Amino acid sequence: EPNPERSIAALAAARGCRPEQIAMEALLEHDGNGMLYFPLFNYSHGNLDALATLHQSPHTRMGLSDAGAHCGAICDGGMPTFMLTHWTRDRERGERLPLEWIVHRQTAQTAASFGLLDRGIVKPGYRADINLIDYENLSLERPRMVWDLPAGGRRLIQRAQGYAMTMVGGEVISEHGEPTGALPGRLIRGRRSRPSL
Repeated sequence: EPNPERSIAALAAARGCRPEQIAMEALLEHDGNGMLYFPLFNYSHGNLDALATLHQSPHTRMGLSDAGAHCGAICDGGMPTFMLTHWTRDRERGERLPLEWIVHRQTAQTAASFGLLDRGIVKPGYRADINLIDYENLSLERPRMVWDLPAGGRRLIQRAQGYAMTMVGGEVISEHGEPTGALPGRLIRGRRSRPSL
C-alpha cells in the first residue's frame, strides 16, 4: 500500500530525472528480473481504504481467479497470505482487521459460498484441512516469473514463509513449505453436505 511519494513520477521529480530512468533502474534490480508494481483496481485514492470497507461486509468474498488466463501478468496465489499479514498485522496507512475475521472469511465463508459445508471449520466430523501458521514470521517473498508451462509458457509465482504445516483431510502434505509427498486431495464436483454427527 505505497504512498504517492513512492510512485515513479514522484521519485523522478525528487531526483530531477526522467521517470523512464527510475523505471529502468527498478527493472534492472535482482539481476534484471525487477518488477514494477502497477495497481489497477481499488487504488484510485492511493490507498486500500475502499477494500477495508468491502472486507468488512458480509456480502463480499475475498479472492480473484481467472482460471489462470492471466497467470503471466497477475499473481493472486499470494492473496491469502497478504490478507493475513497486511490486513491483520502490518497495515500502517489505515485500520487493521481482526485476525479471526480474516481467518473466518478465508475458511468458513469461502467454503459455504461454494457449498462445501463439510469443511471450513475445525469441528468433529468435518474435513481436517488445516494450516498451522507461524503468524509472527509469516511473510511473502518477492514475486518472480517462471517459464514452466507447456511450450515454455510463463507464470508469475510468489512463495510464502511461515506455514509450519498444512494438512488435507488430516494428512500432512507440507512441513515448513516443503511437500511431504502425500497427495490426499481429489477433484470435487458439486456441493458437500454438513457431516451428520
